[in-house]
Amino acid sequence: MNLWILTEERPKKGVIVTILEKYLKDRNIACFIDKIRIIPILENGVFTFKYEIIGFKTPKIGNIYIKIISGSSSFVDFLIFETLNEPTQDDIPIYAIEETKTDDKESRNTGVYQRCSKFVYIDFFYPNIKKIMLYNLQINQKKEPTLTYIFGTKMLKTLGVEILGKSGLDDKIYNSFSSIDELIEEKNSMPETKNGISVKLTKTINSIEISAKLEKSGRLAHDPNIGMTTIISAVLRKLGWSKEIVITKHNLPNQQSVGKRNKFIQIANRLDIKLDNLQVPQIIINQNYWRYDYSGEKIATIFLDIVVEEFSQGFTIYHNHAGAERGYFITSDGERLAVEKYNNRAKYKKGDKTQIIALPDLVLLDNREKEIINIEGEMYKNAKQGIEQLNGFEYFEKSYILKYYPKYEIVRTVILYGGDDNRLPIGKISFVLNTKGEILLNIKAPKLFIESFKNIFDYWS
Repeated sequence: MNLWILTEERPKKGVIVTILEKYLKDRNIACFIDKIRIIPILENGVFTFKYEIIGFKTPKIGNIYIKIISGSSSFVDFLIFETLNEPTQDDIPIYAIEETKTDDKESRNTGVYQRCSKFVYIDFFYPNIKKIMLYNLQINQKKEPTLTYIFGTKMLKTLGVEILGKSGLDDKIYNSFSSIDELIEEKNSMPETKNGISVKLTKTINSIEISAKLEKSGRLAHDPNIGMTTIISAVLRKLGWSKEIVITKHNLPNQQSVGKRNKFIQIANRLDIKLDNLQVPQIIINQNYWRYDYSGEKIATIFLDIVVEEFSQGFTIYHNHAGAERGYFITSDGERLAVEKYNNRAKYKKGDKTQIIALPDLVLLDNREKEIINIEGEMYKNAKQGIEQLNGFEYFEKSYILKYYPKYEIVRTVILYGGDDNRLPIGKISFVLNTKGEILLNIKAPKLFIESFKNIFDYWS
């Protein structure tokens, strides 16, 4: 059988190794793992939109392939299938894996709660598969975990989610909840937040009320509390609560602010969660959890990222593929820095959208040419827009590139995905990957691009 890794994200070698080791251990398979490489598969010089993992040896696995997919609503980072042929919607994955590099040292809520709703949602499609929270920590984790992290982890374990990559998970501290009253008591004993808006649970004969603000910018969009309320509700159902679950003090101003298709509404329909004084719209539930992605700009940016890593001496110092997972910025000393989203967060929260920092999709370093290549990825039809967006990178370059790589020249360029045109790009557009998988390179593209593509063509010739 072949192993298939389907993902929305740029696959990283360390994560691939962890997934492979988990699979081998669970299947009791002996395997020699050497230097793992992720190789884009080309046929007659054309990209097949599929990657192969090489660098392992075992007679028990045929090949390991990666394909990029997109999920419906709240989607985990990886689905792992054990099939001979390319997985279909009818196949059942063996693992659902959510990867996070965020520890509660950086954010209490992002590390647990914003991920939790994904495990609740996938259960509606694949109720019996193994669910894993994978911590791919790239900075030192906090010595003393927060109460928020402990509470969230205990809820995940109650739902049967396995935790990987996190040290110090004492089963006496991180044990599953055994009763509804235990969960309520532990949540309500947690101290108030600084702003005084804490999530609290109130149990009556016929209902459990969860007080939680769900409003952000006038609509249902408060991700941490959406994650928290949905997993609390899922755990309550898991522990046997069959009566009403009502979200109170949600701060939603009217019915229009609720929306119809967001992830909370999807989960609320499944778990029968109610909103105090408002209606949860009854909707048609998504039938498919995922689909193969052949239409996003990240198809090209992830492809280029991997080609440069595997077939040149250059490497990535920052990635933010189509606004998906934001990587750390890697300094010249190898330090990893979390990149800010806003110039002034306080002003942004007051409604000043100009405080949003324009971030590139990919930043590559070429030591030979002493160049930093700042890349905007776009769809082919939006080429003009992509070129215009290059002008917005000044703040990012000043705050990160010029600060940590002062002797390097900065090159700004656009790469595109889509269309069926096979003409070579010109001007600010260095590279196009069209829908046929044809690789179209500007003759004046950065030397790092030219070197990388020459080497991958040689590899497959």
